[in-house]
Amino acid sequence: MTETNGERRSRTAAGVLVAATVAAGLMAGTFYVFACAVMPALARSDDRVYVEVMRDINDVIQNPVFLLGFMGALVLSVLAGWQARRTPGRWWVWAGAAAYVLAFLVTVAGNIPLNDALARPGDPAALRERFEDPWVAWNVVRAVLSTVATACLAAGLTTWGRATRTAAAAVRRRPAGVAPQGPRREAPHAPRR
Repeated sequence: MTETNGERRSRTAAGVLVAATVAAGLMAGTFYVFACAVMPALARSDDRVYVEVMRDINDVIQNPVFLLGFMGALVLSVLAGWQARRTPGRWWVWAGAAAYVLAFLVTVAGNIPLNDALARPGDPAALRERFEDPWVAWNVVRAVLSTVATACLAAGLTTWGRATRTAAAAVRRRPAGVAPQGPRREAPHAPRR
């Protein structure tokens, strides 16, 4: 039995949705670790150490592996949403894509400008004062949004998988050579005289 173009596209779309879910999950985990461990640990540091470590983190995190997950989650979730436009679970996928787009925008509009301000020369106490609370708050927002994105994408993947299995089972149960039929329609009754 050969694979049709529709089956190949369906497998590709499923692969994109799986990759989007994994990438969003990796980003949710990254932001979660910052919220639960990295930032509370740094809060115990003096101002100079705090600023130096955050500068180092902001420098080191700009690497291909992080950027692949960060940008990949964005591109893949949007692509998965577009590919899911006619499939069961599309609302979940679209919600997941929207949530990750918002997390991305929070990072770009909230966290990155704060990182850039922290990189400038200045008194460590003053730099930390302007940076710490807003950065932590924006990080929590993006952690929540990325987690919601992951959950929605996973729900879309589960819904799509169930629908695919149900459709495949229906095809297997049909006798060979019998085309699927729509709902039965009653023949119109002739008026009685």
